[in-house]
Amino acid sequence: MRHIIFGGDGFVGRHLAPKLLADGQEVIVADIVKSDLAHYRHARFVTCDVTDPDSVANVAIRPDDMVYNLSAKMLSPIQVRAKRHDFFFPVNYHGTENIIRAMDKAGAKRLVHFTTDMIYGHTVTYPMTEDHPVAPLGEYGWSKLKTEELAAEWRTKGMNISLFRPRLIIGPGRLGILEKLFKLIDWNLPVPMIGSGKNPYQFISVFDCAEAARLAWKAGVPNEAYNLGSLNPPPVRKLLGDLIKHAGSKSLLIPTPGWAVKRTLDLLDLMNMPLMDPEQYLIADEECVLDVSKGKRDLGWAPQYRDEDMLIAAYKEYRAKKDGHEVVASQVPAE
Repeated sequence: MRHIIFGGDGFVGRHLAPKLLADGQEVIVADIVKSDLAHYRHARFVTCDVTDPDSVANVAIRPDDMVYNLSAKMLSPIQVRAKRHDFFFPVNYHGTENIIRAMDKAGAKRLVHFTTDMIYGHTVTYPMTEDHPVAPLGEYGWSKLKTEELAAEWRTKGMNISLFRPRLIIGPGRLGILEKLFKLIDWNLPVPMIGSGKNPYQFISVFDCAEAARLAWKAGVPNEAYNLGSLNPPPVRKLLGDLIKHAGSKSLLIPTPGWAVKRTLDLLDLMNMPLMDPEQYLIADEECVLDVSKGKRDLGWAPQYRDEDMLIAAYKEYRAKKDGHEVVASQVPAE
């Protein structure tokens, strides 16, 4: 069977492709750039810009293809307010629409599509199940929610679309906002927390995301949405404290009044000097934990990596790059 991975040269795709190849499948990666990855000895690469319908059409989808959409613009690098819609929507929404329309024209019926937990917005019920109310706090979340609405529409036309809503994905090759944290720790500077740090913080490993996508295919691509997050996430204070201890840093964790920090960050955002995206800081002191039991029930999926280990592995990668070394993905045990 052919598996087409749009955005497959990116973060999750570079771990999904080898999994599918190991299953004896034919893999086609469709992306803007091609990296120097070992699995391209066995997978075919097609240059594709998902924002261009003609470029998507050139991938030549077939009726029996299994399609994955991993193409996305993320919250890093931080965008100023005026640029956010035009930054996120062309790839996240219109790119998804182009892929689905190309599938429809080809008669392909199966799609695995990644959205985000940020469609939920503020915590209403805890832990968050897949039927939690949706109210995104910014353009990134809205761009992803609109793709879920698109999926609902195309399901009524006979498509099978499995949706995944991950927490912050970490793993080899992506540091994102964590790099700012690691610099503070390296420089022995205070590490401010938004709020008391008693609330948990949940990651999800890129390896666990790739496995979820594979299992959705194995399960027949259920017309369902699934949360992706770790199990038993620790409080922010413990998570960061363990990292500081591991790094041998003298950094101190500084609790802050959450409301005051958020209003300050709001002001900086209004002044076009954002330090964080509102979708990140507005929920930073909330009990934002995803219930991932549905994935276990439907797909047999369960996260394999702990938040503490993932964060320390990410820091090790950061340090290795600072020291002029590269970390091989297979050697990173917890991302």
